[in-house]
Amino acid sequence: MLVVDDDPTVSDVVRRYLEQVGCEVRLAGDGADGLAAVAAERPDLVVLDLMMPGIDGIEVCRRLRRQLPDLPVIMLTALGEEADRVLGLEVGADDYVTKPFSPRELVLRIRSVLRRVAPAADPPPPAMIRDGGLTLDTARRLADLNGLPLSLTVREFDLLMFLLCHPGRAWSRAELLDRVWGWQFGDQSTVTVHVRRLREKIEADPAEPRRILTVWGVGYRYEVS
Repeated sequence: MLVVDDDPTVSDVVRRYLEQVGCEVRLAGDGADGLAAVAAERPDLVVLDLMMPGIDGIEVCRRLRRQLPDLPVIMLTALGEEADRVLGLEVGADDYVTKPFSPRELVLRIRSVLRRVAPAADPPPPAMIRDGGLTLDTARRLADLNGLPLSLTVREFDLLMFLLCHPGRAWSRAELLDRVWGWQFGDQSTVTVHVRRLREKIEADPAEPRRILTVWGVGYRYEVS
């Protein structure tokens, strides 16, 4: 696991707490060092501070998404930076934790992001899921549309897989946070951002979606072709 933060106190606290729960942790003091550390050895997950001198967390996340679209990223943001949190999600962060945060909360978020299987209440997804030209290989976590590979983040893949496994059913954003993210509480705009990003990747016209539909007053519904 890689922690990228220019505040050595925060980095040390996060490192010690993660090591207590059995994680191997590397530290990077700025964005450039973080990118170099990922290039040298891919981590299981990156904990990334948003505000850093030089290459900030937004740009680091953007570059990581171009190179390693399925690498999980959790953004650390300061209280009140709502616009920056949304931007972090827009460029591909899978989750965020607001400073000041409890180390225990960060560990819970990390475990949630790293979870690769559906919740225990759901049966395992089929090995292959198809809808028209859209195909998901759930075992290898690969997706393609009309024969072309789709570059999906961890959360984008999880959300799309969940919706494809439950077509025709309207889900509220709170339900999707619970079933896909494993959150009992949280910022529901996270779901909105991920739906918008998915539409940009799988819809012929994201402004007039035909797969992931908005159910006004409820949330979203997936319609098969």
